Order: sequence, then structure tokens, then C-alpha cells
Amino acid sequence: MAHSAAKAKLGSPATLLGDNSCLPAALRGLINDPQFSDVTFVVGKERQVVHAHRCILACRCKVFQGMFSKQLQAAKSSQELQVPFVLADMHPEVFLAVMEFLYTNSVTLNNVIALEVLTSAVEYGLDDLRKLCVEFISKTLTVELACEALQAAVTYGQSDLRKKCLSYIERHTVEVIKTQSFRELSDLGLQSVLQSNRLTIDEVPLIQAVREWAHVSSVVLDLPISVVAMDVVRELRLFLLSPDELTALERENRKDELIPESQIAQAWKFHALKKVSEIQPHLFHRRKGTIVREHHRYLETPSK
Repeated sequence: MAHSAAKAKLGSPATLLGDNSCLPAALRGLINDPQFSDVTFVVGKERQVVHAHRCILACRCKVFQGMFSKQLQAAKSSQELQVPFVLADMHPEVFLAVMEFLYTNSVTLNNVIALEVLTSAVEYGLDDLRKLCVEFISKTLTVELACEALQAAVTYGQSDLRKKCLSYIERHTVEVIKTQSFRELSDLGLQSVLQSNRLTIDEVPLIQAVREWAHVSSVVLDLPISVVAMDVVRELRLFLLSPDELTALERENRKDELIPESQIAQAWKFHALKKVSEIQPHLFHRRKGTIVREHHRYLETPSK
């Protein structure tokens, strides 16, 4: 009873906050500081040594917590705990950006490292860092980086970044298709571009860009052009082409067999019957940048 009365007299405890900037500022000074550090990493081809503190990394990241726990369980002596972790595939600047986030909950990014930091954020399960990377990349997209960012978004399932990249590519399609990063897209990445109705380009130069992409991919993957482009060319809208353009396409196609003959035959069938197929109606849809041809009046699917 006396204890309860004393507790009631003291009142409810309160948590009081000091200056929020003090702790991150103090922790920032610990980044890569060898004094008091108890774990080291050897990072990148440069084999740069980065010093860190197990307790901070473990409480901020479950991946590091698992790494340290396994090392502790396997260690037979205290000396074995001093063996550095080797991160040969990561650039030191990228790793230090991850460290900055873990110590301060903030990160300094630029266009050179942002995509790699995003990759590391996904791999280390750092969702807040992932969001910061997506925000930065979305706001700083350029013609040269748009497809590279899209590829990262597709590879790591980042739907929010994927939408931002596609929106940028839709507005700058003519410039983007000329970039090296466009030619280096995966088939899934390119398919996501070709599925858009809002590309600001006509189908003829778009098909030529896909042909150039296929030639590059064929060399890189050491596979026939028809194989590497098998799924991609299904998204080409041949029904938008005029008879003269289809004839020119067939002539070009004999050189590399980019597009299956059956797919071209379907386009000729449309010109003969003037009838839109209900199986793949989106392939009859004009894109935002499509130049209008005389036969396009037949493209609309009849209303039921």
C-alpha cells in the first residue's frame, strides 16, 4: 500500500526529448572511425577498409545482425572475431552511403551511386533507405539514366520507381531509344516500355530501335536474334503500319528474322479484312506519338 501511494504521488513518468539533431551528428562522427570500432569490412576491388561498430549495425539491420551472429557462433577465439568481412562486389562509396544511413538515418546520394545504393537497400532489407533512393532517382532522372533506373526497378520489383521511369520514358521516348542503356535493357524491361500507349514516338522508328536492341542482345547472350526478341516483338504494333511500311518491314526482316512471319501475316490480314481482332486489342491501339495513317480509321474495336 505504501509503495502504491508513493507511486501515485510521483505521477506518471514522461519521456522528454532533447535536441533531435545532436544524436545523428554525434553518430556521424563514428562512421569509418577506427577508434572504438569492433568490426572491419574490406570493400570493392580497391580493397578499401571500412571500420564500423557491431552494435549499431546489428540493431539497425537484420542482415548484419545475422552475419555477426553466425561469426560469433563459429568463432573459437576472440581473434577470429577480428577477421574482416570482404565485400568484393560493392563499391566503397556505395557501402559508405549505406553506413551513413545506418548511423544517421540519412543518406547523401548522387546520380553515380544512387542505383547501386538502391540495390544494396533492397538486399539489406532497408526499406526506409530504399524509399529515399526511389525518391532521389525519380526526381533526378535523365535521358541517359531512365532505362538503367527502369531496369533496376524491374529487377528488384520496385513498382513505384518503375512507374516514374515509364512516365519519364513516355515523355522523352525519341531521345531515350537512342541511349546505350535502352539497348542494354532486359527483355522484361523492354516489354514494359512497349506495352505503353503513351510513348511519344511513331511505330516505325520504335521497331528500328527494337531491332538495334535485339542485335546487341544477340551478341551479348550469344543467341539468335529471333530467340532473344521472341517475347519482345509480340508487343510491336504492326497493325499501325501502312501496306508500304509492312512491305519495307518484310524486306528488312529477311536479313535477321526479328519478327515471326506469322505476326507479319496477321498485319496483312487486317489490311485485307479491315477487322480488329478481339484477342489482342491493345496491339491495334495508337500510341500517343503514332503518326496517323489512312487505314487507322479501321482500328477502333466495334462497340457491342
